[in-house]
Amino acid sequence: MTNLSVNINKIATLRNARGENVPDLLKVAADCETFGAQGITVHPRPDQRHIRRDDVYKLRPLVRTEFNIEGYPAPEFMELVLQVRPTQVTLVPDAPDALTSSAGWDVASNMEFLTSVVERLREAGIRSSIFVGTDIDNIRLAAKTGADRIELYTKPYADLYPTDPERAVAPFVEAADAAFKCGLGVNAGHDLSLVNLEWFHSHIPRLSEVSIGHALICDALYLGLEETIHRYLQCLRS
Repeated sequence: MTNLSVNINKIATLRNARGENVPDLLKVAADCETFGAQGITVHPRPDQRHIRRDDVYKLRPLVRTEFNIEGYPAPEFMELVLQVRPTQVTLVPDAPDALTSSAGWDVASNMEFLTSVVERLREAGIRSSIFVGTDIDNIRLAAKTGADRIELYTKPYADLYPTDPERAVAPFVEAADAAFKCGLGVNAGHDLSLVNLEWFHSHIPRLSEVSIGHALICDALYLGLEETIHRYLQCLRS
């Protein structure tokens, strides 16, 4: 079964709006696990506008499932993850002021850098995942860095899905197949939702993990967190 990792950044954004501890980020993370999520994802950014460094330290001993930390591997980020030692680190090429991830790595242009980062993570016993698009050559290069997995950037799929689901998923099926042949595990994330997740998963059944935050938290406003997580899990059981 494909694991569901809940990205709780938006919970931190809501908490930070008032400067207090409502909603309680740690309780939400624990509740997500209680309701069936198999992982917790955070993406601490340099401006700490949502997840803060101290959140990461507090979450580490509490997360009982897989803990995934996303981010650009700047020195301060690497210091954090090597201290915390999560289950997985997902490397993204975001600029420090980016609102959200908007593209995968150009691995060829960053080969030496990514290889060195992956090596440091492996030495620390941390699984590595490189955030990429569907370009096959780029995925093959990602495998050569020594990374354990890739995470497919799925916004192009989500954008096209409403009008042409077959065409939307096709490049992701090819990309996943190429990754599997290179020995890479495959994760996916960005704009996956209750509307499009089941179709995506049905075409890539060996998908290891999806990381979902914005859509899931928005759904929870209407459905409640427990029911929302159950519905996402159902999409991954189809």
